[in-house]
Amino acid sequence: MRLRDELLKTIWHAFTALDVDHRGKVLKSQLKVLSHNLCTVMKVPIDHVALEQHFKDDDEGPLSNYGYMPYLNRFILDKVQKNFDVLEFNKMCWTLCYKKSICTKRLLISDDDAFKVWCIFNFLSEDTYPLVIVTEEIEYFLRKLTEAMRSGWVEEKFAEYKLQLHAKKECLTVWELIELVGISYFNKSMDRQTISLGINEVYQELILDVLKQGYMMKKGHKRKNWTERWFVLQPNFLSYYVCEDMMEQKGEIILDQNCCVESLLDKEGKKCLFIIKCSDKSLEICASDKKMKQEWIQAIQNCIQLLRSGLLSPPREARLRRKELRQRKQAEEEDLMERMKQLQTANELKQRQLEEMREKMEEAEAKAAVEEQRRNKTQLDLQDRYKMDLEREKMVRQQMEEQVAQKSNELEQYLQRVRELEDMYHQLEEALEDERQAKQDEEAMHKLQARLLEEEAAKRAELEQIHLQQQRALCQTEAEKQELVAEQLAKERDLQAATLQLERLEKERRGALEQYEEVSRKLERAANKTKTWKDKVTKHEGLVRLIQPGHKNPVIMTNWGPASVTNTELELKKKLWQEKKNQEAQAQTQ
Repeated sequence: MRLRDELLKTIWHAFTALDVDHRGKVLKSQLKVLSHNLCTVMKVPIDHVALEQHFKDDDEGPLSNYGYMPYLNRFILDKVQKNFDVLEFNKMCWTLCYKKSICTKRLLISDDDAFKVWCIFNFLSEDTYPLVIVTEEIEYFLRKLTEAMRSGWVEEKFAEYKLQLHAKKECLTVWELIELVGISYFNKSMDRQTISLGINEVYQELILDVLKQGYMMKKGHKRKNWTERWFVLQPNFLSYYVCEDMMEQKGEIILDQNCCVESLLDKEGKKCLFIIKCSDKSLEICASDKKMKQEWIQAIQNCIQLLRSGLLSPPREARLRRKELRQRKQAEEEDLMERMKQLQTANELKQRQLEEMREKMEEAEAKAAVEEQRRNKTQLDLQDRYKMDLEREKMVRQQMEEQVAQKSNELEQYLQRVRELEDMYHQLEEALEDERQAKQDEEAMHKLQARLLEEEAAKRAELEQIHLQQQRALCQTEAEKQELVAEQLAKERDLQAATLQLERLEKERRGALEQYEEVSRKLERAANKTKTWKDKVTKHEGLVRLIQPGHKNPVIMTNWGPASVTNTELELKKKLWQEKKNQEAQAQTQ
């Protein structure tokens, strides 16, 4: 029955979108298309004969007499199983209705976020049509959304909004709720991404019944390797995906009353292990830490306990309790109003009776006055019959006294009734005084909240003082940094001076190298000339050469024959040349 009510809410939006004139009537061709789409999405076999018979054009058909609901109940909803995609069904009805009712371009939420708010509205709305969401459910949803966005709940702002809402109609339609969330009425500083993440978290908790989700390692069934997966726990099963976008599902384990979860000892280099045992298979899981392990074990045990108790998911149970509380409160208010009306009616009846008694007493007094006047006139006119009249008057007076005594008793009774009414009035005043005392207690609570806000402001001032001290410390650090920058600049200037000196020495080295190359070229030219001369001598005098005594020191051989100097002389010339070069460098430096 619960599934049928949820499906009817969703279908109602689609039917309302097709009702362009808002008269509760839709074209038969549109209803045929809607019925066909519903059967396709909900995997219900289409009975074409019944469809044509129900939607036939003559006025004798069921559609004209009973409307669309008989066909919807008999040929679609009665045949629905739980094996269809509810998300696809919701999106189909959402596509039919949202473009005609709201534009999300001027809002801070996307079409997908608006769809999720639409689904949440269908979950929290009342079971009466047209569908609306009451103030208590609005506050519940906004609190959930604020907690999901990690933002603070502002009680005063919602109280102000509640007063505005009570001044109108004390409820919202689905499009008003989407616009309220889309303009970020209670969280002006939130961006699109934060609002989207908050809506998605509330959607998963309320609509998808996601009790817990997160990354953990699982042990494979065949290869026995450990793989990280994104686990999602719902009341009836635990599924796992490749990553948190939940696009690729790798598997699931169905929970039932016979399932159990147990903690395991550390093994295979893995810690924080636990196992889920079911009738068909088991699953070993490794959590990131002990706290995460305990949370998952507790959550899975809660799901198994819910299945054994036959209870719904926690959000649905909480919704039923809130609904029962509202109904009970409404019944008490109606009972109190009925009693007040009865008391008011009884009070009015007593007032009318008192008025009637006063009128009777006034009439009696008037009659007594007339009688007195007549008696006086009779005494003046009939002096001779005074005695007879006096006797008769005594008798009349006795009768009158009896009547007066009777009237006095009746008056006492009426006064007793008046006192009872006054007692009832005092009791009403005491009830009102109790109500005023309750309001004073509520004001005291508001004052306590205000005092807590003041303490929070004081703490915020202390934090600002700490922030100023940090700013001063940063300024001092900045001054020290400037001194270090100045010192660095001085070192850079010294480095530049040393660089210039090094460049000057490099130039001197290049000059000495050029001189050396010039001397080398001169030596080469001299060697060439010597070779030429030797060639000429060899040509004219032959190859005969005088044999001379040998030297004790080894002769240096060059490309052109024996050198004209010894090794000792060559080393001495190198030292002299090096000393001359060093002296020139020192002179240039000075």
